[in-house]
Amino acid sequence: MGFWIYLLRCNDGTYYTGHTDNLEQRVAQHVAGAFPGCYTFLRRPVALVFAQEVASREEALAAERQVKG
Repeated sequence: MGFWIYLLRCNDGTYYTGHTDNLEQRVAQHVAGAFPGCYTFLRRPVALVFAQEVASREEALAAERQVKG
């Protein structure tokens, strides 16, 4: 099973990056506002602008940290 790093563009022009092992489900959760405490909740609608599959959770975390700076 692979992992994904992804980047969402929010309605207010900001970006959110995250990682997951189920990209389709996780993006759907952001779109639906499934997590009220999440950064994207009040910034919907969101759009997926980038996704890359990586081999491990560690690689996904490292890529996410690099994007976040």
